[in-house]
Amino acid sequence: MRLSADLKAFEGRLGHPFRKPELLIWAVTHASISSSTRPDNQRLEFLGDRVLGMVMAEALLHADQGASEGQLAPRFNALVRKETCADVARDIGLGDVLKLGRSEMLSGGRRKEALLGDALEAVIAAVYLDAGFEAAKATVLRIWGARIAGVDSDARDAKTALQEWAQARGMPPPSYTEAGRTGPDHQPMFTVEVALESGEHAEASAGSKRIAEQQAARLLLTRLEGGA
Repeated sequence: MRLSADLKAFEGRLGHPFRKPELLIWAVTHASISSSTRPDNQRLEFLGDRVLGMVMAEALLHADQGASEGQLAPRFNALVRKETCADVARDIGLGDVLKLGRSEMLSGGRRKEALLGDALEAVIAAVYLDAGFEAAKATVLRIWGARIAGVDSDARDAKTALQEWAQARGMPPPSYTEAGRTGPDHQPMFTVEVALESGEHAEASAGSKRIAEQQAARLLLTRLEGGA
């Protein structure tokens, strides 16, 4: 089986030449276009999540051999959370090669946080099945790049940090409002706005309210701390 030109280009961005190209095709096939002869990537996502977790746990142990479990856990969560996976997916242009049904494409599936994160985990699993753990590890470390070394700045819970920022300035806790919802019932996309009493606000969209709230809080906090 040969890869299409766009998947071949993606393979180059990923940095792993597949011996079994069908694994990559499987990894980028969404449930919205699957069939009895074309399985979707959900089973691969399940495996890839575990492979990613092992790679990151090992990387963190080696990076800081004096860190306690209490210090490692938030760093680990920051590196494997869906938002981070989606960011990495965007860096390597994964959304451009996803195989989606027409309705999913029309609803902006190539940009959805949860869909991108899930697909990246499936791709990690595909690399693992194609060439083993060491190949998957090398791929993950390469595409995560500087995120691993800089994880401390992302490890804190954004909603908690924003609340602490507000309280330190005598403000009440920030408020979160659902500003919109799109997509089908089985895969909705939520837009959440976070606002402070002083008027600063930010919006973010994700496949769950919890993730959207975290993203909005992180965006606003970055603006506030950067003076933007």
